Amino acid sequence: MSCNPTDPLQRQVASLVVVRASGSMHDSQRRYPQWELNNAQLQDLLQRGVGGVILLGGSAVELQQRTRQLRRWSEQPLLLCADVEEGVGQRFEGGSWLVPPLALARLHARDPQRSLALAQRYGQCTGEQAKRCGLNWVLGPVCDVNNNPDNPVINVRAWGEEPETVAALASAFQRGLSSSGVLGCAKHFPGHGDTTSDSHLDLPVLPHNRARLDQLELRPFKALIEAGVDSVMTAHLLLPQLDPQRPATLSRKVLTDLLRRDLEFNGLVVTDALVMEAITRHTGAAEAAVLAFEAGADLILMPADAAAAISGISQALSEGRIPLQRLQTALQRRRETLERCATADDSSPNIVDQAHQALEQELVQASLQLHPSSGIPAAKGINLIRIDSVWPCPALGGKAPALHHPQILGYQPVLIHPQGLSPWRLDPEAPLALELLGDGPVLLQLFLRGNPFRGERDRREPWRAAVRQLQDQHRLAGLVIYGSPYVWDQLKSELDPAIPAAYSPGQMPEAQQQVLQALLQGKITSNDTADFTD
Repeated sequence: MSCNPTDPLQRQVASLVVVRASGSMHDSQRRYPQWELNNAQLQDLLQRGVGGVILLGGSAVELQQRTRQLRRWSEQPLLLCADVEEGVGQRFEGGSWLVPPLALARLHARDPQRSLALAQRYGQCTGEQAKRCGLNWVLGPVCDVNNNPDNPVINVRAWGEEPETVAALASAFQRGLSSSGVLGCAKHFPGHGDTTSDSHLDLPVLPHNRARLDQLELRPFKALIEAGVDSVMTAHLLLPQLDPQRPATLSRKVLTDLLRRDLEFNGLVVTDALVMEAITRHTGAAEAAVLAFEAGADLILMPADAAAAISGISQALSEGRIPLQRLQTALQRRRETLERCATADDSSPNIVDQAHQALEQELVQASLQLHPSSGIPAAKGINLIRIDSVWPCPALGGKAPALHHPQILGYQPVLIHPQGLSPWRLDPEAPLALELLGDGPVLLQLFLRGNPFRGERDRREPWRAAVRQLQDQHRLAGLVIYGSPYVWDQLKSELDPAIPAAYSPGQMPEAQQQVLQALLQGKITSNDTADFTD
């Protein structure tokens, strides 16, 4: 069946598809054109009845204009969403970029009451800013239990390492989000925490039986369902104890039997992005959409080919492979969910208010850890910074404190990234090729947090041996870890007590600012810190 924009059935099916677009207005500004539709394609699909858009990139003010434009292009109410798990500023410049959720899990162990209050404010801040940008759906909270430190993709995105902590903090976040009138989404069902591979790149396997799932993975989802979360996102992983044939996203046993029947979830079920390789390596665009819808998903997120997905589901309905009642139920859930949304509050250019700024600063302060020592000395040295990529790298704009403040003391930046300098030698005891970096003391700043599409690459980097090497040669002036607490715990154990060091789970400029102010101990002035954002 070809895609027919005038066919009533296909228009109904199209309303259950969510496509991806840039938050910027112009095609030339797209950061990821391989996934983001151009404006002509986007307008055409919205006029054909596509019912949702997931947005990424651009500024928060641009996003206000963009969401207005998308609503004008559509004849129906739209679901407009973004992956803003760490606040709107994580994806859209000018919004509040908050510390990752795992930061509050560590605080929860020391001060549960304060962490729960902060998690609720976190959700409220995210929802208020999303609404001011024209979004009505936040794809969070993450409900995965990060009980596996080797997880390459969840890591600091999780609200904890134990199910009780995740359930409590994610529920608090959802309460704050709901108070703003914005929809939430518990993800990635039935739990992506105990995996060692990234579903963006491959199909992870979760070998546990139902009893273990009930004990650990499912508990946060049960808590969010009881709290009335609006939607649940599926995970692209195989659970052979439940369904040895199909990943959770495409499995009726997982989505209908487990999520709908056993956990009694009646809201929207949305797939994780079907363009991810865990799906596309094994299933074509049309068939993946059909299988997901047949399994019990109501919304099809980022199919590899939107027109093929619409045609495939429409044909399966026309031929009786999928009952028409399945379509009507999904459409009703979508209507009822949209009715719970607050109207967009995008009339003001002020996305961030004073309460949001105070929250961002408090979250960084509450999660900062310092290794007791004297401050970093002024010297003609090297500021060695490890990042995932040069562009886009929101954490390291031209005025980023991680670049600017050490330079005041004499440390010149050297960036390590996949497209540039590789500092490694084959010697496992002394892996850094220091002759490539230059002379003088080294301030080592590592931006490591577990990111999608990185796979095993981060874990293979021998930073533990590199720290020993720098210390043995008396060249380590200081160490800062931004991101993964597991990297910090590992490297901290190697440090000489005299070495200044610090950890922040956040990577944003505010985190850099507080870390370096602490480590530089008065060696930077108020003029140096007046304006450190782009």
